[in-house]
Amino acid sequence: MKKHPRAVRPTGIAAAVAAVLLSCTALPALAQATAQEDAPKPGKDAAHTTLDTVRVSATRVESDLLKTPVTVTAVTQEALTRQGIRDVRGLSGSMPNLQIASGPDSGVQVSIRGIGANNFTEIGDPAVGLHVAGLYSPRPQGALALMFDVDQVEVLRGPQGTLFGRNSTGGSINIIPAKPRFDSTFGSTELEVGSYNLRQVNLIQNFAVNERFALRVAATKVKRDGWIDQQQDFTDYNLPDHGFIPDGIPDVDQRRNKKVSRSDYYYNRDEWAARIAARFAVTENVEWLLSYEKFQNSGAGQVAMKDCDQAAGTRFACEGGKWDVKINVPGRTDMSIDTVRSNLNWFLNDANSIEYNVAFATQKRSQIADDDGGYHEIPSQVTAHLPVPAEGDWGVWPIRDNTSITVDSKYKSFVHELQFKHQGERVNLVSGLFWMHEKNAINYAQELLVNAPYGFPISQYYHQPNRQIDAKAIFSQADWHFAPTWTATIGARYSRDEKTDRGGQVYGGWDASTPAYYNGLYNPGTPGEPGFRPHNGRDLTEKMGPYGGTGAYALWGPPAENAHSESWRKVTWRLGLTKDLSEDEILFTSLSTGYKAGGFGDKDDICGGKVCLDGPAGPQYSFFPYKPETITNFEIGYKGLLLDRRLSLAVTAFYSRYKDMQVTGDFYAAKVHVNEPCPDWDPTCDVVKKWQTVNVGTVNIPGVEVEVDFLPTPNTRIGGFFSYINSKIKDYPTYSDEWNCGVREEFGAVPCPEPYAGPDPTLAGRQVYDITGNHLPMTPKFTAGINASHTFKLGNGYELVPWVNVKWQDKMYFTLRNLDNPHISDGQKAYAKVDASISLQSPSFWRAELYVLNATDKMTKNWADDAGGFIRAYWNDPRTVGLRVRFDY
Repeated sequence: MKKHPRAVRPTGIAAAVAAVLLSCTALPALAQATAQEDAPKPGKDAAHTTLDTVRVSATRVESDLLKTPVTVTAVTQEALTRQGIRDVRGLSGSMPNLQIASGPDSGVQVSIRGIGANNFTEIGDPAVGLHVAGLYSPRPQGALALMFDVDQVEVLRGPQGTLFGRNSTGGSINIIPAKPRFDSTFGSTELEVGSYNLRQVNLIQNFAVNERFALRVAATKVKRDGWIDQQQDFTDYNLPDHGFIPDGIPDVDQRRNKKVSRSDYYYNRDEWAARIAARFAVTENVEWLLSYEKFQNSGAGQVAMKDCDQAAGTRFACEGGKWDVKINVPGRTDMSIDTVRSNLNWFLNDANSIEYNVAFATQKRSQIADDDGGYHEIPSQVTAHLPVPAEGDWGVWPIRDNTSITVDSKYKSFVHELQFKHQGERVNLVSGLFWMHEKNAINYAQELLVNAPYGFPISQYYHQPNRQIDAKAIFSQADWHFAPTWTATIGARYSRDEKTDRGGQVYGGWDASTPAYYNGLYNPGTPGEPGFRPHNGRDLTEKMGPYGGTGAYALWGPPAENAHSESWRKVTWRLGLTKDLSEDEILFTSLSTGYKAGGFGDKDDICGGKVCLDGPAGPQYSFFPYKPETITNFEIGYKGLLLDRRLSLAVTAFYSRYKDMQVTGDFYAAKVHVNEPCPDWDPTCDVVKKWQTVNVGTVNIPGVEVEVDFLPTPNTRIGGFFSYINSKIKDYPTYSDEWNCGVREEFGAVPCPEPYAGPDPTLAGRQVYDITGNHLPMTPKFTAGINASHTFKLGNGYELVPWVNVKWQDKMYFTLRNLDNPHISDGQKAYAKVDASISLQSPSFWRAELYVLNATDKMTKNWADDAGGFIRAYWNDPRTVGLRVRFDY
């Protein structure tokens, strides 16, 4: 049976993607050969005197990692397990210039070399492509899926605009599941227990039915309690001087407020996944791989929590413990992903093959999250008074009671890719056709339940039954071995993307002067007259708001209708040159481009229900369109095996020009008429902002990445990495600095600029600040890591392997403002993380490992936001210890 055409020459088409430098993990952290049909390894491995040859498939053809002139790192399943990495988020900081953050709505923001995306909705696209078995996975929530029973995970850095293409301006992550094997029947069971009541089980069983047919079944389940101190929120605000007098009834919504056990706290884990794969050698030249995979997440999600260290010494200081949080909406997620993948290979002859890949995935999700975390306004912030006059009180009200709800959603995607591969004596070629069709439906709502001027609730409900994305591409990349030690690479991709919204409707609104949210089921009275009372926490019912369906929004008037379509086209390309310095060393350079399609948002009135100063009085509707973003990247690198193949070294220097970067947030929409001048505490009261994606500026991104792996002795392995990046904003003249404006002077920071009042309409209402030279979010200037392991040979065939891994990263920011301040910084300080383990390998069939992750218990942020006087953030896990035991059979 022919498994693949003859081996790729160690330069060539490799220029498309993969050069993995395994040093970022430890002894088993290096990627092992993924295509070899080695026997299963129930026992210990023999000591190595040279580094293993690592094969990668990131170029769509297997090639030697250190002969592949593209920057890529590979991590094996053994390394993932050792480092406690269960999904893509765990890879953050484990290799050069890779940072990953959690986001709202089960979103995951992957940033490579500073390039990422923070729009996690059904209309947003990632800037780092996520692929499973080489097939594109479109939704960012898919990054939450458990990584289990994989051959390796390949992380490609830099634009992958030719062979991978779609939404890979920053790079690509390719998760490669283990294939069924024809050579033997074997299996394994791994059990793990740890801190916060962690329990995990992993099962793998390979069935070699015969030499042409094999099955592989794998499953995993993990449960863990939340590590925070979660309490119920029964806030009954006590500020008599302002008329807020406690009456024994909570001021916050009690519809969903229930006591939950620690196993259901935010930051818990409750997930399982399973996969069954069949591999069939149909003939000597045709092989088919078919798999079905199921993932289920029933966890609580995450809640943004106050940075108590920054708040210390201010009027916003934490009153209880650092990790205390008051919750009136316990988190609940019900997300499932069902995926069928097919890979069909037809080896026409030794030099040519055709490969057809297809994936069909359905992601369903419902979710509810507490958006305020019980961090209500402190008394010194409150300016509103009760009772309110007829015109209302536009001051600061004391209660924050905000919720995000995905009532239901269903994302369906079809991905097809047809490739022709030629591997000749002088020319290697990969050409292909790509088509992805995505149809998304979601019912999503946001609630802000206490608002000026009367304390009324407001909400918008997004009913989007048919949002479609259609992406098509044709691509080709060739490697020409034009001289004995020289290879030239040229590749191009033509992409066409179309996005369509059909039948979408937006119900409700942000007009807080109307009691429409109550749906006629609660009468607060008439403002300014005796008996007027906005709701308390027990007045609201499930027939108000999103769980009442679209009919609950009838009093807001008819919905805004969404019906819109836009398309974009782009050619991206790659040029490369590789010099074989010796049998074990290469020098390479490349110039490549990447592209991410544009898009548009929900139809909305830019005037926000008010009277616009420019154009018609209102309403003025817009879909808030935005342009594609692009990148051009130059690299030069070296890879080699040195010291009798005991040391691998990879060095890459790069320079990127990033244009029209897409940033999502609350941005200027229109300037509106107000009856009186804006007060000092709300200087932009005449400006309407809308949640939208905008294109901003140009960014220059130079950097250096180094990875090493060393075998000083046959039983000792030392690995490490180092990276430098110095991303700098070059052109963003409309940036508006609004970060914690209310307390900047109080905390010794430079005050926010005054709102622009000049004639330039592009600056209207903005608090213009020059951020030229500022760094992109999630780009620590320096990162480094080192790991080491040593195998001690004990009596009777036992082996003891201690392992330690230290990672350090420099300060990084979460916004473009780059504000350094001890109390309201938008950054994460430099820190180091230490992991360690010691494993005992029996001479027969079992292995036990005792580990500690984050040994120094350093609490760090991966996302942060302005919370109005303090910082709220999503946090990485505290110190955890555990024991895992594996049995092979």
